[in-house]
Amino acid sequence: MARSALVLGGGMVGVSTAWHLQQRGYDVVLVERGEPGRETSYGNAGLIQREAVEPYAFPHDFQKLVQVALKQGNDVNYRLSDLAAIAPRLMEYWWNSGPKRYETITRGFEALIRHCLTEHDRMIDAAGAGDLVRHGGWTQIFRTEKGFADGAARARHLAREFGVEGRILDSATLARAEPALYRKMTGGVYWPSPYSVNDPGALVQRYADLFVAGGGKIVHGDARTLAHLASGWTVRTADGPVSAEQAVIALGPWSSDLTRSMGYKFPLFVKRGYHRHFKWDGHLNAPMIDTDAGVALLPMAQGLRVTTGAEFALRDAPPSWKQILKSEKLAREMLDLGEAVETTPWIGSRPCVADMLPIIGEAPAHTGLWFHFGHAHQGFTLGPATGRLCAEMMNGEKPYIDPLPYRPTRFRFGRRAFPV
Repeated sequence: MARSALVLGGGMVGVSTAWHLQQRGYDVVLVERGEPGRETSYGNAGLIQREAVEPYAFPHDFQKLVQVALKQGNDVNYRLSDLAAIAPRLMEYWWNSGPKRYETITRGFEALIRHCLTEHDRMIDAAGAGDLVRHGGWTQIFRTEKGFADGAARARHLAREFGVEGRILDSATLARAEPALYRKMTGGVYWPSPYSVNDPGALVQRYADLFVAGGGKIVHGDARTLAHLASGWTVRTADGPVSAEQAVIALGPWSSDLTRSMGYKFPLFVKRGYHRHFKWDGHLNAPMIDTDAGVALLPMAQGLRVTTGAEFALRDAPPSWKQILKSEKLAREMLDLGEAVETTPWIGSRPCVADMLPIIGEAPAHTGLWFHFGHAHQGFTLGPATGRLCAEMMNGEKPYIDPLPYRPTRFRFGRRAFPV
C-alpha cells in the first residue's frame, strides 16, 4: 500500500514537495485555497539565484541603519504603526546577522543554494517548461561609486569563498552590454549562472500539472482545519474531508497561523514586496537589479516587471504604495517605459525566519507532521532543492544535504526563540 501525505500550500515550495513525495511512491493530495503559484511564488523577481549563497542580513552599519530609520532610501521601508509588533523578531534578525553567527548561517544556506539549478532542471525537463526559462543570468547595477566598489568587492568574495562566478563591469562596459539603459551607471556585476523565468506563476503551474499528470490530486481547502487523527491527519476541503498518514505545512507567510495554533512559537515575520508591469518595446540582454535604488527591472510575459525592495510590516496590514511609486519613478529614469499594465500594483509577503534559514523537519510534538517554510527571498529558487530534502526525510532516506541547520528543534518553544 502506498504511503500517503497531505501537502498544505500550492506555492513553489509546496508543489515541489508534493512532486518529490510522488516520485517516492507516495499518494499525495495538495491542498491549496486558490490556484497553484498565484500568491508569493507569482510575485517574485523570477530569478533562480545560484549566486545567492549568502542570505540577506540585517544591516549592522550605523550609517545604513540611520538611512533606514529616516526612510531615506527605497530599498527598505517600514510601517511605523507595526514596529512594536514586529520589533522582537527584527531584534533577533539583527542579532543573528552578527559576523560570527552569520558565517555559520551562511554555510547552511549555501548548502541548499548550490543545488538549486540541478533540482530545478529535473523538474523543468520533466514538466516540459523550458520555454519559460532563460539561461542567461542577471546584472546587478549601481548608481554610486561606493555601491559599485562594495558590489565588486562582494563579487570577488563570493568567487573566492564559494566559487560563484561574477563579472565586474565598469560603466562603459555596462552601457555597451545594455544599450537600452539610458541612465549612466557607475558599473555593475553580471552573474551568469542564474536562470530567469518570464512568468514565475506559470512555472509553478507547470510543476503542478506535472504532479497531477503523475497521479497527484489538487483540492481546494482550508489548511487551518488540519486535525490529528489516530491514523494520521485530516483537512476539510471542497471535496469533503481528506486524510493521509503524514502532513506537510508549506504555507509560506501563512504558516505561522497554523503552527502558532498548535503551540509552536517560531521567530517568524514577513518582508512585504510590491511589483507592477509596464508596457515596454525595448530589450534587455539580462534582467537587472538596481541595488542602490532597491528596484528590479525584469522582462516578463506580462510586460516589464518593476519590483521594490523590502517593507517591514504585518502581513495583513493595508498596502503602502510609497515604494512601488518610487520604484516606477526610478525605473523611468533608466528605461523608456510605457503605461502600467495593472490598475493596482501587486503586493505579497516573503516568509522569513529570524536566523535566515528555512524550517524543514518533523514537528517535535506531532508525529507525522512536517514543517517546510521560511525561505524568505529564496522560496522560488530553493523549492525543488528543499522539497527533495523534505521528501527524503519523510521517506526515511539518507538526506542528500545535512538537515541539521534547518531542524525545527533549533528553537526553544515557549521561550525566547533564539537558536539553541
